[in-house]
Amino acid sequence: MSLPSQLRRISENIWELPVTYREGMRVPARIIASESLLAGMEAGVFDQAANVACLPGIIDYSWCMPDGHWGYGFPIGGVAAMDLDSGVISPGGIGFDINCGMRLVLTTLTEAEVRPRIRELVDELFFAIPTGVGCKGFVRCSRGKFRRVIENGSGWCLENGLALPEDLELTEEGGCFEGADADACSEKAIERGFDQIGTLGSGNHYCEIQVARPENIFDQATARAFGITIPNQVLIMFHCGSRGFGHQVATDYLQSFLKVMTVKYGIKLHDRELACAPFRSPEGQAYFAAMKCAANMGFANRQVILHRIREVFSRVFHRSPGDLGMGMVYDVAHNTAKLEMHSINGVQRQLLVHRKGATRSLGPGMSGLPECYGETGQPVIIGGSMETGSYLLAGMAGSAATFCTTAHGSGRTMSRHQARKMVQGRKLLGEMEQRGIHVRTASFGGLAEEAGLAYKDIDVVARATEEAGLSRRVVKLVPIGNIKG
Repeated sequence: MSLPSQLRRISENIWELPVTYREGMRVPARIIASESLLAGMEAGVFDQAANVACLPGIIDYSWCMPDGHWGYGFPIGGVAAMDLDSGVISPGGIGFDINCGMRLVLTTLTEAEVRPRIRELVDELFFAIPTGVGCKGFVRCSRGKFRRVIENGSGWCLENGLALPEDLELTEEGGCFEGADADACSEKAIERGFDQIGTLGSGNHYCEIQVARPENIFDQATARAFGITIPNQVLIMFHCGSRGFGHQVATDYLQSFLKVMTVKYGIKLHDRELACAPFRSPEGQAYFAAMKCAANMGFANRQVILHRIREVFSRVFHRSPGDLGMGMVYDVAHNTAKLEMHSINGVQRQLLVHRKGATRSLGPGMSGLPECYGETGQPVIIGGSMETGSYLLAGMAGSAATFCTTAHGSGRTMSRHQARKMVQGRKLLGEMEQRGIHVRTASFGGLAEEAGLAYKDIDVVARATEEAGLSRRVVKLVPIGNIKG
């Protein structure tokens, strides 16, 4: 693919499209990528980053992270901060799976202890954590109770014996976006979500048993601070979000914004997928309150899954979760909009930061860090493909330039449809088994969609975030077991 002629290199890993690239751009668009990652990006990524730069009230730059690829409205990997008075809020800048995110859990088990039980563990996890399209959770939740869940997030789990206090301390925002209002959510959204707490769903969502091998540790001191202290230590990483509830919230408000965006507020954009409303408007505030509900559903969903994981490991190894050292490293969201303080031209300002397939990355000493990570920076969890591995990184001071943001994963190189045409799911399952990765899946077609060839090289993505000063590599985690929808 030929790159846009106006694209210019700012530094080793930062590239810029000037405001002359597209009529209506209010700020430049910047892409963080190595040369190889840049060369592999679809033309749509550059166009979408430029379209985002046209949004009213955008501050500084429209950013795209190294794992960037074409998405709905924003590119996946897109980041934009808005002025609260002149700016807008856009569901296309957050995504349909609101608060899709990552959680990483420690154990004191080693690979040698887990390998003989890997089939049993994966099978037990597959039965304990519902996967696939439309799956329902084991938490029996009335619609009224669900409204309390989405207003309180992980706090509801703590009150109901499904969380430990330290789980909330090690979750972004303490596991709850304050100001969530269930009345801002449609009955259709409630109906879609009330029975899905504790479910993985489908697509690229997974629960994976991983190993931190000594040769894959980049920073021993930070790894120890994050709880990785044993050679070949086993960890569990999982990835999921707000399920059908978040999707319906996004759908409802996209339709609402399309009705008022131009007629009521005079906003004209290149792409209807960026439908938006002024942040201060009644419509904008209603969506913000509903989005927080979906974010809280995502936190509660991952918390209940953690509870199930602890039960499975305790049952298989006949030891309590405490004896197995099953504490959290961290939980990070990557599809949200949040009010945050950032320095713009030396002045601290509160901004609305949209992150679409992008992860918050706080450097050492930054506000919002749990006390235990004040010196290391925030743990950043970047999921790779189920064949290659994932990364645990630490936030860096340089992330201030991107509103404290980094990549969220390896990023797709092809559509799910293309992957299905190229890969046979059943054959892939056998090949992974031969390589020592035991997998259970609800769908062979879904497994084919997530083959390693469908994703960018996670090593290259993680290195690019480090070279750009956003997040530095701590340890690469390699898979030995996986459950998928």
